[in-house]
Amino acid sequence: MTTIRDVAKKAGVSVATVSRFLNGNGYVSQEAAIAVKAAVEELNYELNTVARSLSTKKSNLIGLILPDITNPFFPELARAVEDVALTYGYTVVLCNSDEDPKKEKNYIETLKKKYIAGFIVTSNQLDAPHYANLKLPVVALDRVINEQIPTVVSNNRQGGFMGAQALVDRGSKNLLFLRGPEDFGSANDRYIGFKDAMERNSVAYETVFCPFHFAESESIVEKILQDNKDIDGIFASSDVQAAGALKAAHNLGLAVPKDLQIIGFDGISMGEMMTPALTTIAQDIYKMGAIAARVLIKQIEGQPIDNFMNEIPVSLVVRGTTKGAVT
Repeated sequence: MTTIRDVAKKAGVSVATVSRFLNGNGYVSQEAAIAVKAAVEELNYELNTVARSLSTKKSNLIGLILPDITNPFFPELARAVEDVALTYGYTVVLCNSDEDPKKEKNYIETLKKKYIAGFIVTSNQLDAPHYANLKLPVVALDRVINEQIPTVVSNNRQGGFMGAQALVDRGSKNLLFLRGPEDFGSANDRYIGFKDAMERNSVAYETVFCPFHFAESESIVEKILQDNKDIDGIFASSDVQAAGALKAAHNLGLAVPKDLQIIGFDGISMGEMMTPALTTIAQDIYKMGAIAARVLIKQIEGQPIDNFMNEIPVSLVVRGTTKGAVT
């Protein structure tokens, strides 16, 4: 196995010079740099990143903490983070927290021992001390953690208004709004937008807290539709909830969109695979992940951050679960 001493001997320089060149830390003459680079290539020397992190107290690792990788929204988000991170020479370590603060804290403490460069976090743990006092670069993605942490979110309030108004414009008179978990800030913003639209329109509506899980959403919606047969429009805070609502409608023999219109929120690719295809308030998922990665890397590399709060516009994508879809 080739060592750094072998590279130094081949290049005719000291081990310290090779170390400075490989780590980009300290002066190396152009002549020495050329010699070291040639020796590395000839000997096929691979830098031991573990040893490097031990000596520099730094690594090229980024921790990405997600709440639920079974929700298709989060893998799509992770893909964008990974794509951008790789272009800058960083590797992403994916952590699934299950919205458990103990798991989040354990991931953080474990990765800190690996000299993690920084974290991108999707968490409901508002003002969690293990983020505010982390003393490492952190970016909040999809949810606000606290005012001291750079954040990338969608305009959730705008999206809540757009989805509700789209149902009203398409003739729905009695709406059901599926809220997310009660402590989920982004879902609450969607609810505020929904209520804003309701205040402008004379339609009946009811709301229910509903987790971002397919089976539970199906069960909750099926029971509500059985108890209230006047509901003719459902706006869900996530596409996964909307998929559960669509299944509930099918179970009860309701025709979508003739008897019941459904709109989701997220814009995940799965929405196009449903039958009928899902109308949704689409977040620019890839852009969100890409911006979060760039903001974090700027922090890691000591560069100024242009925007501390990045709020990304959303759009209405009309498909088969609402009337007026292009076929």
